[in-house]
Amino acid sequence: MELVGFEAWAALAGDSPTSRTEWALVLEAWGQPHRRYHDPAHLAAVLGIVGRLADAAADPDAVRLAAWYHDVVYDPRRGDNEARSAERARAGLRGLVPGERVEEVVRLVLLTAGHDAGPDDANGAVLCDADLAVLAGPPDAYAAYASAVREEYGHLSDAEFTAGRIAVLEHLLGLGRLYRLPEVAGEWAPRARANLAAELSLLRARAGGASDVSAPPRSAG
Repeated sequence: MELVGFEAWAALAGDSPTSRTEWALVLEAWGQPHRRYHDPAHLAAVLGIVGRLADAAADPDAVRLAAWYHDVVYDPRRGDNEARSAERARAGLRGLVPGERVEEVVRLVLLTAGHDAGPDDANGAVLCDADLAVLAGPPDAYAAYASAVREEYGHLSDAEFTAGRIAVLEHLLGLGRLYRLPEVAGEWAPRARANLAAELSLLRARAGGASDVSAPPRSAG
């Protein structure tokens, strides 16, 4: 995939032996066999949307780098993947890009834990909107995404997963603005909210109204 090829990476982090090694390690992490949704296809999709929305960002290259790292650490059994991904970004980018940009990448990766970018956070808006774009897909594409997420949490019982997924969906539906950028919000938000509400209704029916089991899934996009 061109969007995750070395040329795309080198445009951000340079062409050096260290950069080539880091690119290979990042792609290796994204290709771990336990990933069913948070895989190289998701990375490419987010990078593609970031590219489309880049004019809205204050630092498009920082957003692109944050996309590369936003799920670089992904273990469904843990709840600190965003923090660990942010630290992986800080370590991996040291010496490849200016320190100020590294810290912005770290901040952006951490922001994907809640996808609640502030009103003046242009970089955060672009990254979060790109990461959550999957929620606004056609119903069949959304169903495939939800099914893939369930596969990633195969270690949880149906009751545990249902409770956790309900919490994720309620959080997303509770956001004041699901998408921040006006150029996408008008089209994407109604579709996303319809998809989320439909899944939530199905899961609540499955749970019989009980949603207090611990160990919820954390990732939405």
